[in-house]
Amino acid sequence: MSGKGTGTRARLERGRSALGPALELVHTGRAPTRAVLTAELGVTRATAGAVAAELEALGLIRVDSRPAAPAGSQGRPSHRLSVDESGPVVLAAQVHADGFRAALVGLGGRTVATAPGALVLTADPAQVLGAVVDAGAALLAGSGRRCVGAGLAVPSAVAEPDGTALNPLHIPWTPGAPVRSVFAERVRAAGITGPAFTGNDVNLAALAEHRHGAGRGARHLLCVATGHRGVGGALVLDGRLHTGSSGLALEVGHLTVTPDGRPCHCGSRGCLDVETDPLAFLTAAGRAPGPEGSLLHQSRELLRSEYGDPSVRAAAEELADRLGLGLAGLVNILNPDRIVLGGLHRELLAAEPERLRAVVADRSLWGRGGGVPVLPSALDHNSLVGAAELAWQPVLDDPLAALG
Repeated sequence: MSGKGTGTRARLERGRSALGPALELVHTGRAPTRAVLTAELGVTRATAGAVAAELEALGLIRVDSRPAAPAGSQGRPSHRLSVDESGPVVLAAQVHADGFRAALVGLGGRTVATAPGALVLTADPAQVLGAVVDAGAALLAGSGRRCVGAGLAVPSAVAEPDGTALNPLHIPWTPGAPVRSVFAERVRAAGITGPAFTGNDVNLAALAEHRHGAGRGARHLLCVATGHRGVGGALVLDGRLHTGSSGLALEVGHLTVTPDGRPCHCGSRGCLDVETDPLAFLTAAGRAPGPEGSLLHQSRELLRSEYGDPSVRAAAEELADRLGLGLAGLVNILNPDRIVLGGLHRELLAAEPERLRAVVADRSLWGRGGGVPVLPSALDHNSLVGAAELAWQPVLDDPLAALG
């Protein structure tokens, strides 16, 4: 082969290998222009242009055809890049103690359509996940979009490599339920194409916040959240979820923060899981859970509408102290550069920001030394967006192979 042919093939290979990194840069908002893309990829302007054109041809991004320079700027304007809002989607779903939510999610973490489902969860994962996938399939049929995969978030540690729900404490599934294989079977039965993935809900919330929310730009991100029941945690290291040797890392809900506290489902007492979740807040405020809405919704409404009530304020302060103690211990062990709080913990941070941050600083070595930013989550349905990230990952890894 001639030297010219070898050079052409080398450029093509470099271009193909850059497609995934380029798509991830646009997907996460880190390459708003072709000039930034060129610099981030470390390639020539011609190669960056070819890569952007290829991603546009695949229907994944858009490149503006007539770039305009900002007022007062000098030099050649750069083409702006954005995800293609009419492009393919993935099916994302989340199962929680009060039902489920299904959605279609495009690149950039954009929710295209969503359908919440109130469902009495049974002990049969196939029945529950069948309803979840049916709701997603209906959304997909109504959208006319191409689907390239599916992702599911569950309130349990998910063991690797088998994809089993190890400890579904707040839903009536047997420990070891094969949720990944059941979900994949239901997805295939519904005629939905692409691979199917399953992960822990807080892990996926952390992934979503790191790529699209309050954790963007953090190198070592700790995420702690309480949703409908219980407390979970996750750690993102250098852009990747830290799940441990078998997917079971960061079970922070079972840190003891009140030694003689409430009995926990794990067999211990006073864990974050039962001392700082919505039921714990309602109990501390002297309110009995009602039949209307989820425990998370009732807790949020109580905090927002009745914070002037002394019993409600005292309950918020009590939970903020317990949560701060747990976070301080995690800071001492993990040394994150940012903490993001979700679910009811986001509301507690809004209600008692100085108190919560002070407990973390006073009880942690690194907190006293310089402080770790403690921020509210930025995405309303971050576990759902994180489930979509699982499904998008093969496309981000190799767009040509994933899209055929």
